[in-house]
Amino acid sequence: MELLVTGKNLDVTPRDRDYIEKKLATLQRHFKSLPILVLQIVLAEEKTKAVEKRFIVEFTANVRDTLLRAEERGPDLHVAIDRAAEVMDRQIERFHGRRQAKRHSAPTGATAAPELVEPGPSDGEELPSRVVKVKRHILKPMSVDEAVDQMELLGHDFFVFLNCDTDELNVVYRRRAGDYGIIESQVA
Repeated sequence: MELLVTGKNLDVTPRDRDYIEKKLATLQRHFKSLPILVLQIVLAEEKTKAVEKRFIVEFTANVRDTLLRAEERGPDLHVAIDRAAEVMDRQIERFHGRRQAKRHSAPTGATAAPELVEPGPSDGEELPSRVVKVKRHILKPMSVDEAVDQMELLGHDFFVFLNCDTDELNVVYRRRAGDYGIIESQVA
């Protein structure tokens, strides 16, 4: 497993890195059964009036082309790391449980989940003032159920995917009632 630790608006000290590695030791039991390829940890500090939300820690794990993500805030960097590690532990357990359930159910065609890449603006490219983040999404064919699972694992309210049944770009989203909807694309 490759561990990438970066800092935004703060320097990552060896003490912080050691603390993260100790926290990851508690997650070690999952690493034997799940091939986590890359674990990226971003530590950030924001200037905010709410002191309890000053430090942000984001964990992103790439497990078999599925992204597991946890983002937590805290008044202290170590508190935020503790919270994010707990959330990541629950994410991995949920992912592992769904994998086990799929093994015991009737086999369907195996498809890969999409990978997310988050590049900054390319050289010379200027973004409008309202767009503050650009994400690149590599589309891989998947079923609607797999897209819902991926959306839940990421903790998002919507997910863009290539529907393997129709070969069209679709968006699955969580409705206010708690169920799901699909937006199917159509070229005019």
